[in-house]
Amino acid sequence: MKKLLFAGALLASGAVLGQSVSPTPAPPANDTIVRVAKQAPTPAADKNELKYNLNASGTHFFKVTFLNQTWLRLNQSNPGTTVIQEAKPQTLDIGLRRTRMQMFGQLNDRALIYLQFGMNNFNYLNGFPGFNTAGTPSNRKIAAFFHDAVGEYLVFRDKDYLKIGGGLTIVNGLSRFSQPSVSSIMTMDVPVFAQATVDQTDEFSRKLTVYARGQVGKIDYRFALSDPFPIQTTGATPPALSSNATFALKGHHKQVQGFVAYQFLDKETNQTPGYMTGTYLGKKRMLNLEGGFVYQKNAVWHRENVADTVYQNLNLWSLAAFLDMPVSPANGSAINAYLGYFHTDYGKDYLRFNGIMNPASGSTITLPGASGIQGNAFPMFGTGNVVYSQVGYLLPQDLLGRGNGALMPYAQAQIARYTRLTQPLGVYNIGLNWLIRGHNSKMTLDYQNRPYYGASGTQLAPAGRRGQLTLQYQVFI
Repeated sequence: MKKLLFAGALLASGAVLGQSVSPTPAPPANDTIVRVAKQAPTPAADKNELKYNLNASGTHFFKVTFLNQTWLRLNQSNPGTTVIQEAKPQTLDIGLRRTRMQMFGQLNDRALIYLQFGMNNFNYLNGFPGFNTAGTPSNRKIAAFFHDAVGEYLVFRDKDYLKIGGGLTIVNGLSRFSQPSVSSIMTMDVPVFAQATVDQTDEFSRKLTVYARGQVGKIDYRFALSDPFPIQTTGATPPALSSNATFALKGHHKQVQGFVAYQFLDKETNQTPGYMTGTYLGKKRMLNLEGGFVYQKNAVWHRENVADTVYQNLNLWSLAAFLDMPVSPANGSAINAYLGYFHTDYGKDYLRFNGIMNPASGSTITLPGASGIQGNAFPMFGTGNVVYSQVGYLLPQDLLGRGNGALMPYAQAQIARYTRLTQPLGVYNIGLNWLIRGHNSKMTLDYQNRPYYGASGTQLAPAGRRGQLTLQYQVFI
């Protein structure tokens, strides 16, 4: 009996094991063992955007982007520079050049909404009395604001012939650098002189505007009617009426703008309102001839004959050529170049100093008819003519080894002949981009050389030069 029970247990255990373990197959007749390797699953590609599709095809969507540009900068100060009442021949500062969030979406076949919120030029002096305001107490935590709030309607379905929009927008007439896509610029920073009325009669280059834009054949165009802000709302004390033109404190007139580009090769990206790409990193073949204008009646005034007030029109225009294309598709090298001529008529002897994210708060030196001359400032805006040029070369993609990014050296120059200066102004930059992951993660080392000025009668004369070295890290998604 015990033998029968033991035999039954063995049969039962064999049946159970047979359900979970496959028997080893007999080898082939030729004793060759065949093994089938399992292929590892292909990893999914990293996503490069935050996008929610509103329909199955993805033509209707809502998208969010984030941009942060951090600067570490060593600057040789202009003579007389002070930082919080202490003399500073040089400064080392850390700042956020731009921190932005974009939200936009193609809600249906015709309607697009575009919003941008963020802040600019946030360093240790943000909100310091006498720097961002007219000596009144301020708050370092109030810098963020809406840059854009735009609604746009596509008139011809599935065609970019005509888009009509309105709101707070950077859609602009003067040039491509007057409405730059700052996440894709080739140089560390844009030529800010091209944002002609920045923070004077606009909100960081944005105005309340209605516009028409589109692409017809090889032509990319935009025309706009803008409602400028009064100069009194900048937060600073407006300059006194003098023999040199300043923005008028009386009267209000609309601003008319227009920009046209003839695209000989590929077409510009045309999705978001206004913004123009800095470099496509060889992904497109761009060769454009571009021109634009900005006009506003009685925008500026000055005093003549002691008591007479004379109003003048704001009259700006430019002509330029833009090139951005691959040199060798095999190794990924590309070139970017721009050459532009700008006529900038702000009225009689207009001149304005500006220092990007200025690291200084004051100066012990005064110049006739000039303010804000401390730190890294130079006469960026003025009545006269400007030639601006930049050139960069994207080196072969495998230069640093696969997956280590690419290098793109560049040079840029702003050469201006302003009526208030005794000699032409020259500001020069050289730099190197390390495109770790294209524009999404990149580091830029930039050196700028600029003039500083002294009085020469009623004019200003160059008195020497100073340098600025900046390291920027950009993250964008």
